[in-house]
Amino acid sequence: MSKLYVVGIGPGDYDNMTVRADRALQDSDVIIGYTVYVDLVKDRYPDKEFMTTPMTKEAVRCQMAIDCALSGRTTAMICSGDSGIYGMAALVYEIRGEASVPEIEVIPGLTAAASGASILGAPLTHDFAVISLSDRLTSWEKIEERLRAASAADLSIVLYNPVSKGRPDHLRRACGIMLENLPSDRLCGIARNIGREGESTRILTLGELRDAECDMFCTIFIGNAMTKVIGGKLVTPRGYREV
Repeated sequence: MSKLYVVGIGPGDYDNMTVRADRALQDSDVIIGYTVYVDLVKDRYPDKEFMTTPMTKEAVRCQMAIDCALSGRTTAMICSGDSGIYGMAALVYEIRGEASVPEIEVIPGLTAAASGASILGAPLTHDFAVISLSDRLTSWEKIEERLRAASAADLSIVLYNPVSKGRPDHLRRACGIMLENLPSDRLCGIARNIGREGESTRILTLGELRDAECDMFCTIFIGNAMTKVIGGKLVTPRGYREV
């Protein structure tokens, strides 16, 4: 039966790729993905055929992967982070529809919320929300609703896609919305280039975050009321106590 893997490759370095993801790529004849993600794995799998599409061509990329699998070649569609969290898994299922072929196997990966949290400390030990600030596929009005709801509930919040050339002011606007419910001294963190060259972190307040320099390589963390700095690390306690 024709086989299509949808593989989360993690943040980009091999150490943070799961064994299952590596096995799926080793098993594949063709590896397909957004150009930046293919470049992250190309050197490790030199005997594979690689196919790429630019950003905004997600549907084309998924159809390409389905067609490759239907042609009899075991195919892997790769996604940064996790294949089902802002990844291609849902779109692959949508495009295949009710057909039974190709067989789809979704391979999870380490999403930026988890990998970024690990280098900042432990900011997500309690309940949290993940919100993308990209309004390419979700209206800004809906994003505002989610930011207000998450901040009003005092959830820790992770922001994906905080800034781009086309939307340089989205993080500032998001901070303004969260400041309606949260104090300006709420602890936050920025993780940049997670698992890649130039990896860095910064701990700051929500008021400072509003004016911070960020880009698409950043993942943003907003703490809850219990978040603190311990030994230079951002930590959100869950409330465990000695018995």
